[in-house]
Amino acid sequence: MPGFEWLGKEEREAVLDVMDRGVLFRYEFQDQRQGAFRVREFEEAFAAYAGARYALAVSSGTAALKVALAALGVGPGDEVITQGFTFVATWETIFECGCTPVFCEIDRTLCMDPADLEKKITDKTRCIVPVHMMGAQARIKEIKAIADKRGIPVLEDTAQSAGGFLGGKGLGTFGAAGTFSFDSVKTLTTGEGGMIITDDQGLYQNASEYHDHGHDHKPVGRGNEGRRFLGFNYRMMELQGALGLAQLKKLPDMVKTQQANKAALKEALARIPGVSFREILDPAGDSATFLSWFMPGAEETERLAGMLAQEGAGAIPWGKNTWHAYPHWEHLHAGSSAIKSGWPFKRPEGDLSYGPEALPQTAALLARCLSWQIMLGWGEEKLEQMTQAINHAVANW
Repeated sequence: MPGFEWLGKEEREAVLDVMDRGVLFRYEFQDQRQGAFRVREFEEAFAAYAGARYALAVSSGTAALKVALAALGVGPGDEVITQGFTFVATWETIFECGCTPVFCEIDRTLCMDPADLEKKITDKTRCIVPVHMMGAQARIKEIKAIADKRGIPVLEDTAQSAGGFLGGKGLGTFGAAGTFSFDSVKTLTTGEGGMIITDDQGLYQNASEYHDHGHDHKPVGRGNEGRRFLGFNYRMMELQGALGLAQLKKLPDMVKTQQANKAALKEALARIPGVSFREILDPAGDSATFLSWFMPGAEETERLAGMLAQEGAGAIPWGKNTWHAYPHWEHLHAGSSAIKSGWPFKRPEGDLSYGPEALPQTAALLARCLSWQIMLGWGEEKLEQMTQAINHAVANW
């Protein structure tokens, strides 16, 4: 999965070119940079790849969510629905905007369950944030249809699924906006970094200004003042933009490599008694960063995980994961905050409380789910070793 596996001369030359010009800031210094605007070029190239009109590069995937939510205008008193299987950044940014996160069940796609989404919508719902988890598609068309009936914008968290498509349409382009992460373990990596894509010019303009202290960037400059609102600093710098351009050129081949490695292991795994696989809505558009499967029950899941680990092919047991699984977000359930007032859990209108048992369907699915992260650097020897681990499990089941 990680693009760092394919860091090479192209990335090195791109970074050195920026260093030689001596301009690390994405704006201004026109003479010194000699016409090179690497972040802007990365934005244009990524928008074209994903099929969006606009793209805005920011400092992280978390920042992308925060800026997009701010650009949508959500804030205190608003509810934002997301799913109970995601990286903590998704709901941290909802809190950061002063909103109330509302958590939704997942289904066998390991993404938002549209049926539960309908139950969670209230007259305070101002945004819905489905997550395209682990390289594959949420039921985004169904989710969008539900949202559209109520006039609620959809913000796609596509942090883990750069290079993913559904029916030939890029993930992140179905809703009002989509966000991406390019951190150190993403398929396309800039070390840190993120992107927002949208077809909405007004939303793009809001995001562009908010991510840079309210500065107006029309047409391409900075400081064309008459600021409409305050903002903050979530800018990407030129070094990251240069890395992103080099990595984006490799992304299609990265996805093909992941798909091939995943297919080889999936065929072998299918022989284990009781295995069923995660539902992938469009296998051709799966960026194939993970291979995920279910066992009939938690006991069988734990047994298989132990057998694979003994053979050097350990899988991720999502039922015990503390970074992505709602039942194990202990700081959320405890209402823990670094702020003395207890914000964002303690509020004048009433304290927020999140019990670990609130999403039984999600907990039950994750308790039966195992995954392998698919690596780009796996050769025939590694794939054979993992296949032998599967064979050992089959023989001793």
